[in-house]
Amino acid sequence: MKIKGAEVLLKCMMEQGVDTVFGYPGGAVLPIYDALYAAKGKITHISTSHEQGAAHAADGYARSTGKVGVVIATSGPGATNTVTAIATAYMDSVPIVVFTGQVARSLLGKDSFQEVNIKDITASITKKSCIVEKVEDLADTVREAFQIAASGRPGPVVVDIPKDIQSAEVEYEPSRSKLYEIKEKKYFSLDEYGDNFNKAIDMINRSERPVIYSGGGTVTSGAQNELMELVEKIDSPITCSLMGIGAFPGDNEYYMGMVGMHGSRCSNYAVSNCDLLIAIGARFSDRVISKVSAFAPKARIIHIDIDPKEFGKNVDIDVAIKGDVKEVLQKLNCKLKKTDHRDWMDKIKQWKSEQREPFKECKLSPKFIMDTLYNLTGGDCIVTTEVGQNQIWTAQYFKFLKPRTFVSSGGLGTMGFGLGASIGASMGNPGKKVINVAGDGSFKMNSTELATVAKYKLPIVQLLLNNRALGMVYQWQDMFYGKRFSNTELGPDVDFMKLGEAYGIKTFKIEDNSQVEKCLKEALDLNEPVIIECDIDRKEKVFPIVPPGAAIEDLVEE
Repeated sequence: MKIKGAEVLLKCMMEQGVDTVFGYPGGAVLPIYDALYAAKGKITHISTSHEQGAAHAADGYARSTGKVGVVIATSGPGATNTVTAIATAYMDSVPIVVFTGQVARSLLGKDSFQEVNIKDITASITKKSCIVEKVEDLADTVREAFQIAASGRPGPVVVDIPKDIQSAEVEYEPSRSKLYEIKEKKYFSLDEYGDNFNKAIDMINRSERPVIYSGGGTVTSGAQNELMELVEKIDSPITCSLMGIGAFPGDNEYYMGMVGMHGSRCSNYAVSNCDLLIAIGARFSDRVISKVSAFAPKARIIHIDIDPKEFGKNVDIDVAIKGDVKEVLQKLNCKLKKTDHRDWMDKIKQWKSEQREPFKECKLSPKFIMDTLYNLTGGDCIVTTEVGQNQIWTAQYFKFLKPRTFVSSGGLGTMGFGLGASIGASMGNPGKKVINVAGDGSFKMNSTELATVAKYKLPIVQLLLNNRALGMVYQWQDMFYGKRFSNTELGPDVDFMKLGEAYGIKTFKIEDNSQVEKCLKEALDLNEPVIIECDIDRKEKVFPIVPPGAAIEDLVEE
């Protein structure tokens, strides 16, 4: 039986278990939207206010569920509006598939209305970007897109579909399996990495001051149980990257917090003084290592990752093990002996006790807000963030207990990410409380997505830390640019209370620590969209911070 290409697309999506897509209609995707009309009840389509918001929503959906996020955008500006979000997903290894409409094949290369070569534009920020040239290839291309997005090191895929292919008829043969569920796929080979595996076991068993450094790959692989077993078996403190938050419970005695530019005193000192650093699913970004020559200077380094391109890219390592983190840790845990590092753990506790409180005299403390939010939720929520001080305060002070509960743009640092991501997280986790922590600068970038929140009545709490500044850039100008505040003081240019009212969203305002608990509790008890504006002093800073070019142990704490 022959059906239209647009129907083939939807049937292939349903084969892959897709039940929710995010998008914005346009001329070049009219056949797809016509097919969606006929598929009501099978696929839920969330119409956002902007294609960037749609792609961030798909990203938040993917990060919080572990599934592949799906986007539909029209050609030309619709497609290019997704580019920032695609790059965001690429930098953080998030599996999304973006289906873009394209002008008919007969109009390609003629500067036709809303024609753009999105394949080439996105080639460097995707695992694969392609255009469907024959309707007979459509089904296999779609299935392959999901497989590529989800397998190995995940990431975004773009499939550009000309309008005439969407309308053309073709024989459709259903697939018998969901290709993106890579069943029993083995990424670790003892034949290839057996010697390194044995070396790693020997190094771990001999170590006296080990540190485990966990990254986003631990979250992606679902290796939280194996990570806990490793930590307890070798009696090692653990630190993480921003993307690694949640893979290890933040209230555990072994947990030290983040490492790097905004890492804790304990984490940075531990990495600087350990004799062995075990990096698991982490990429050694510049925000973690800072001054390369001074990073983990006393340590040998074991690096476990599914992507061999990361080995030795930013720091020299001693042993590399390529494989899925979960699989490798399972094998390691079987071979490692139980060890005791009591003296080292006592030193870790000492460093923890010496960490300083940066908001002692603060009228409204970001730490107090995050502590209170954690106490009220018990950590049983999903927190998305924008980028800047709000993001780091959240990462530092909220105790994330489970993976996929912290959703934030790490590698690209995309302002405007959090609100769209909170929409995707809410759609992917019905019944789960979702809080988006934002700064006023980031929030204004994509605040049009409040219309989406209101339209679908999504019970998301927007926790807006308003310091009337581009907070992190303002902080850098204060500390490192002679207090020359160039274009970072925003002033009261938006009344966020009235903005919320314009969308029919309930609003609250907090100006003092004494108001925090009552207001947060009331907002969390509501099963509807909420905006809470917190009046933060512009002078409040993120600490600790490692100055540019300094070693991570030379952190500034106040």
